[in-house]
Amino acid sequence: MERDDALLNDWRQRALALEAEVAKAVIGQQRVIRAVNTAVFARGHVLLQGDVGVGKTTLLRAFARVLGGAFARTEGTIDLMPNDLVYYTYIGADGRPAVEAGPLIEHGPELAIFFFNEINRARPQVHSLLLRVMAERSVSAFNREVRFPHLLVFADRNRVEREETFEISSAARDRFMMEITIDAPATDDDRRALMLDPRFHDTDRLVATLQPAMVPYAELNAVAEAIQHQVRAAPALQDYALGLWRATAVPAEYGVKLPDLDTARLMLAGASPRGMSMLMRATRVAAWLAGRDYATPEDVQAVFFDTLAHRLCLQPVYEMRRPEITGPLMAGILAAVAAP
Repeated sequence: MERDDALLNDWRQRALALEAEVAKAVIGQQRVIRAVNTAVFARGHVLLQGDVGVGKTTLLRAFARVLGGAFARTEGTIDLMPNDLVYYTYIGADGRPAVEAGPLIEHGPELAIFFFNEINRARPQVHSLLLRVMAERSVSAFNREVRFPHLLVFADRNRVEREETFEISSAARDRFMMEITIDAPATDDDRRALMLDPRFHDTDRLVATLQPAMVPYAELNAVAEAIQHQVRAAPALQDYALGLWRATAVPAEYGVKLPDLDTARLMLAGASPRGMSMLMRATRVAAWLAGRDYATPEDVQAVFFDTLAHRLCLQPVYEMRRPEITGPLMAGILAAVAAP
């Protein structure tokens, strides 16, 4: 037990060092950096959303660099097809057609981070392929099964443009452990730095200044499982999480009220069992990053929105208003369910 505690303490210092390194390239985003780091050590996929130019791509590229391992990326475009991730064809120097492995399988089992930029520009067929990769960490290619035991999918999308974009289905979004919103920094000092400091004007050079491969990525799965076994969730905390789960399905029964909305008719479905297991995985990592071997209600609350909001299914009439509804709804649920 003492050996496990020492191991996790050592890894906690590494995890905090990762955050500090990423913060050198992405300023004013401590909450978002902590959320992504939580997902990394919970071994969950991450979807970032936000306005244009707020640093979504920079943040995910920065994490990919400091984590190390094989890295691949693709750009979402309206003409991208599933096969484009698996292979590509070209005419060789000898004038004959040739086939090469695509970005998803070129590194084989060593692939650690697959970054999908502007995922909402890709067609639903591409989302479907990605869905399997995220769920099973494998794909069929060239008459064989390619497995990715260390894979995390990082994706981003901007929430402004609607032209030539495709909404990600509920099933696909549910595969992401966290859907995190990133906004422009709040303080004038951070905004001034981003506007005037030349260091932030060249993203490629900025990311290249970060220390690469700060952790042995192949050990992350084992560390993540050790965290889940070592961090305790007391019975009272478990009951609290169950209460939150029930409230996501029937918020009106818990007294949740929203202006101009009938919460009794709002929900089509609440959080799923998978969603709640993801919540508790992230909760234990949040406690570990805080230096504790037990989880608290504050740990649950810290990851509640990012892990569950995108999983809730609203009645179709309310779906177009999802961005303005989910924030107050999740806050209302947290206020309505008594913490131990």
